[in-house]
Amino acid sequence: MGQPKWDIDTAHSSVGFSVRHLLVSKVRGAFTKWSGSLSFDESAPHESRVEVTIDAASVDTHEPKRDEHLRSGDFLDVARFPALTFKSTRVEAAGKGRFRVTGDLTLHGVTREVVLDVEDAGRVKDPWGGERAGFSATAAIDRKEFGIVFNQVLDAGGLALGDRIDVAIEIEAVKAAQAKAA
Repeated sequence: MGQPKWDIDTAHSSVGFSVRHLLVSKVRGAFTKWSGSLSFDESAPHESRVEVTIDAASVDTHEPKRDEHLRSGDFLDVARFPALTFKSTRVEAAGKGRFRVTGDLTLHGVTREVVLDVEDAGRVKDPWGGERAGFSATAAIDRKEFGIVFNQVLDAGGLALGDRIDVAIEIEAVKAAQAKAA
């Protein structure tokens, strides 16, 4: 029969990130244009699949000049690498309501394996008769592993930007309508 298919409702979902700035604070941002789908059944997580495509130019940190710099060749280089993609390669149960989703993240033209720690937030019937599922996921990546190495040395010592990027994802997915038998 196959895994149930779910469409990600991006209007009620988010892909966010944070990075240390000047060693003392975190800058937070998000990508505002992206899409994805998943096939998932909690009784058979090992058969599950997740695919997401993110428009790199949609980066938004609520500071236009910083966002312009993030789109440049110093960081995302959106002219050469217009999309970030994630494609799962393995899904494993990790305790009650928790999963580890391993997959290939392509960022800045480099593909690396990334592990998402996922919490299953449950299911609900929506007011329109559909079924919805919620998931929260986190991961940490090293931007240098993806070839994003720009930084500035501070007068007092240290670097302006941290290498670790913390990723936080909130997903609300709608169960896809099943095709009726002819």
